[in-house]
Amino acid sequence: MPGTFSQVYIQVVFAVKGRENLIDKTWKEELNKYIAGIIKGKDQKPIIVNGMADHIHAFIGLRPSMQISEVVREMKNNATNFINERGFVPGKFCWQEGYGAFSYGHSQIDKVYNYILNQEEHHKKATFREEYLGLLKKFEVEFDEKYLFEWIE
Repeated sequence: MPGTFSQVYIQVVFAVKGRENLIDKTWKEELNKYIAGIIKGKDQKPIIVNGMADHIHAFIGLRPSMQISEVVREMKNNATNFINERGFVPGKFCWQEGYGAFSYGHSQIDKVYNYILNQEEHHKKATFREEYLGLLKKFEVEFDEKYLFEWIE
């Protein structure tokens, strides 16, 4: 629609199936760049993609005409193929079902960017479970424990 301008900032978080530590440091950066390319290929703005061995954070400038679920589906499907075709893990790699999506204002971009950039530091103090539950509570997202990620204790 002519004359309509907007930008929505979304942090998406999703985990490796079973929360296994399968994303290795030797190819993590390549995966992050690949996921950023998927976002860009959907005509969205990849701000930063980073994570840990068991999960990914993607911070996206999302145009309102694009559904979050569509971008996430493309990221997860294509990243799965990327990992499996390159044989980065023994057996078949896949992501857990579901994801978290959290919105931010323009004034929060630097803070969220640095938070995602410094995931390794952050996870010296908090587990993924603590981090994810913290996001759900901070954003007042109602949830049922039985539908959360599969937690390996």
